[in-house]
Amino acid sequence: MEYSIILENVTKKFGDFTAVDNISLRIKKGEFFGLLGPNGAGKTTTINMIMGLLDPTSGRIIIEGIDTKKDIKKIRQMIGFVSQETIVETELTAMDNIRLFGRLYHVPEDIIEQRGRELLRLVELEKFSNTYAGMMSGGMQRRLAVAKALIHEPKILVLDEPTTGLDVQNRVNFWNLLEKINKEKEITILLTTQYLEEADRLCQRIAIIDHGKVVALGTPSELKKSISKGSLLDVSADENNLKKAFEFARKFFKQEPKLQGDRFSVAVDGEALDIMNKFVRELESKGIEVISVSLHQPTLDDVFIKYTGSSLRDNVSNDAISRSNLARRR
Repeated sequence: MEYSIILENVTKKFGDFTAVDNISLRIKKGEFFGLLGPNGAGKTTTINMIMGLLDPTSGRIIIEGIDTKKDIKKIRQMIGFVSQETIVETELTAMDNIRLFGRLYHVPEDIIEQRGRELLRLVELEKFSNTYAGMMSGGMQRRLAVAKALIHEPKILVLDEPTTGLDVQNRVNFWNLLEKINKEKEITILLTTQYLEEADRLCQRIAIIDHGKVVALGTPSELKKSISKGSLLDVSADENNLKKAFEFARKFFKQEPKLQGDRFSVAVDGEALDIMNKFVRELESKGIEVISVSLHQPTLDDVFIKYTGSSLRDNVSNDAISRSNLARRR
């Protein structure tokens, strides 16, 4: 099949609450795919259904050509998983961690030894094969977690916010590792992340999910162009002048600016610098004082704000409900 993961009209309800609402996605074999969304959007619920930890209320999920309702045991053998919490046995060595995970997946002992050494080399921990995991840094432990997730040679690697808590240097090194795994092993990678620059760097395509629905889908470049084919103009001001500037910008640009705290942004097509200068002159003529006005190219942050908004979520999150139900099942 051309696709590694297929979701067809998938819905997940917890009682009267709809956590995932009629999602359809097709993720190609070998694709590095990102699933983004604010807290409570339904990302974790979706991942749990893909891995067979939760059953969809309706719809169909197909993994490597197999319906999850028909052979979930075989599907679980096809998936490796790395969570945002680093899960390693601190009292075991790096190699013993891999041996343990290999046995859990019923990998033959001789294969575990050979493959384990190869994986430690892949994640650049070969020199630390006999080092206790508890003596390793956070970045090293995270790389060991990836090696463990690959011991059974899965066709799909699911990464749930895998760089949370890592410093910038370790995060960049981890990105390089994931790109290497994706290319060398030709493995499908499904990534959720809170770092939009991470998704921009790694993902070939991205789906943004909010309130249980897919609200945007495309390559990072396509998503940025959906905001503006030109530039974005940012305006910041104090509370009184911000409201006046916002209302004027709505009329001037003939579109709704996106408000974020003490600033707003609006798409500018054409000669952006000339348009910005004209906008500033007219603000001055109307006596509207602003703190700053600037131009920038659209980013995934802008895309994220457009499709999900920036308001605080005070309700109980979809994913919190998913985790609660999953805990009860265990």
